[in-house]
Amino acid sequence: MLNNKSVLITGGTGSFGKKFTETILKNYPDIKRLVIYSRDELKQFEMSQIFSPTEHKSLRYFIGDVRDKDRFKRACEGIDVIIHAAALKQVPAAEYNPDEFIKTNINGAQNIIDAALETKVKVVVALSTDKAAAPINLYGATKLVSDKLFIAANNIKGTRDLRFSVVRYGNVMGSRGSVIPFFMNKAQKGEDLPITDREMTRFNISLEEGVEMVMWAIDNALGGEIFVPKIPSYKIETVAKAIAPNATLVDVGIRPGEKIHEEMITDSDSFNTIEFDKYYAILASDANKEKFKAHYNAVDVAPGFKYNSGDNTEWETIESMQKKIVEFVDKDFKPFE
Repeated sequence: MLNNKSVLITGGTGSFGKKFTETILKNYPDIKRLVIYSRDELKQFEMSQIFSPTEHKSLRYFIGDVRDKDRFKRACEGIDVIIHAAALKQVPAAEYNPDEFIKTNINGAQNIIDAALETKVKVVVALSTDKAAAPINLYGATKLVSDKLFIAANNIKGTRDLRFSVVRYGNVMGSRGSVIPFFMNKAQKGEDLPITDREMTRFNISLEEGVEMVMWAIDNALGGEIFVPKIPSYKIETVAKAIAPNATLVDVGIRPGEKIHEEMITDSDSFNTIEFDKYYAILASDANKEKFKAHYNAVDVAPGFKYNSGDNTEWETIESMQKKIVEFVDKDFKPFE
């Protein structure tokens, strides 16, 4: 699929970017070029100690910001596939610094679209978040706009062989800033675990599953879809008990801009959503739905359907969370007392 192709990933030094790079270098020995595009020279240096351009001749590290269209366009010369993972993501920071999030998450998305249209890029897959569905915080709102921009870009590509698609998924296990490493750090110090709300739920996906989904989208997307995976939910309390069964849980209340439950598909989306295998796909309102259904061997979801972490049919247990933490986050993990 990617052998003899050139691939660029924005935000390439983040948790997803590192796992994506590891997967590409392992499975596609004949990839022409893999460009890690990010703005942090220290993170690029640290990543290059793990994935060395000397050892992997296809690998390139390119310092730049998605806010800088000219710089990004230069990086796209000769690129076939763009994976857009760069974003500002912290919910409280977005509420305090809205203009910065708009510059990166919205203006940056438009820069990527423009660069793809002005070069010879063939495929763009943008990463989204469950917070983009019926957003109540600024971060989610900026990602919703970003999603809309990428989907609408398919309308202006003309006759070019260029596809823009989006993948939307929930909390990534063990990613930087996520709840699992936060709880593990607290538990190792013997500290109490702060719980926002004992009924709070989130969707759960591993980095490996996120990478697998993006790889699937590169190979299968027609363009114009927001893909949503069928994944389990967990209660925040379940995660805390999986990590430290005997720790004291302290209720601290939800942060500004947080929901008790997350959605990835709203009931309003249901009229444009199809279902198949491991995924749902939200289509543009003017899409040829029958074309997409035939391509994916998909069916319509029921009118009014919504995909909500609190109403999910598949749930993580304490035992399943412990198993996944060992498998995906920390192989030496044993539940802390």
